[in-house]
Amino acid sequence: MEYIWSILPPMLEGALVATGLFAIVIVLSLPLGFGITLLARCRFLPVVWLARAFIYVVRGTPLLLQLLFIYFGLPLIPGIGGHLVFDRFTAACIGFVLNYAAYFAEIFRGGLLSVDKGQYEAAQVLGLSRAQTFLRVVIPQMLRVALPSLSNESVTLVKDTSLLYAVSVPEILHAAKTAVNRDVTIVPFFVAAVIYLVMNTILSLLFKYIEKKLNFDREAE
Repeated sequence: MEYIWSILPPMLEGALVATGLFAIVIVLSLPLGFGITLLARCRFLPVVWLARAFIYVVRGTPLLLQLLFIYFGLPLIPGIGGHLVFDRFTAACIGFVLNYAAYFAEIFRGGLLSVDKGQYEAAQVLGLSRAQTFLRVVIPQMLRVALPSLSNESVTLVKDTSLLYAVSVPEILHAAKTAVNRDVTIVPFFVAAVIYLVMNTILSLLFKYIEKKLNFDREAE
């Protein structure tokens, strides 16, 4: 037990780094993903193709490769590489935000497709404008459908923060591996697993509360 307490501080520091990254990615990638969804549904074809190409490329390549490209690859681009040098954490944030924005865009797209066309017609009969229909009718129904998938992606995001190790950002797994190599024991890996489980349990409970709240509001309507 004394050994666990001795290795816990650097792991908790890593957990703070992971939590900070998680917060940044959620705050930035959700609106970005929704914006990409809207661009992919607009009537201007070049914008539609660009949005779909972004989703296709980002979802079709590993997040680890994207992180390595942003941190190590961008500075090597002739001419502009000198302006594309980021510190490790910033590069990781950019990679995670772009990656999860693409996944969230697909989730939002599925949520929008789930809204029955009759809802649009009913809103039109009631005299609602397109903006009012979208904000008061479409988005609430889309969120109810998309929430379970958003919850699942958020849990995946917590686990993916371990990829920070690839760009030498000290996080939970980095601290665990350092302790394993130093002390020749697998105990740090179990401690890291417990920390990840605790973080994901809290996150899952939060999403369950939000889901129940939305279902309650729907029943009240």
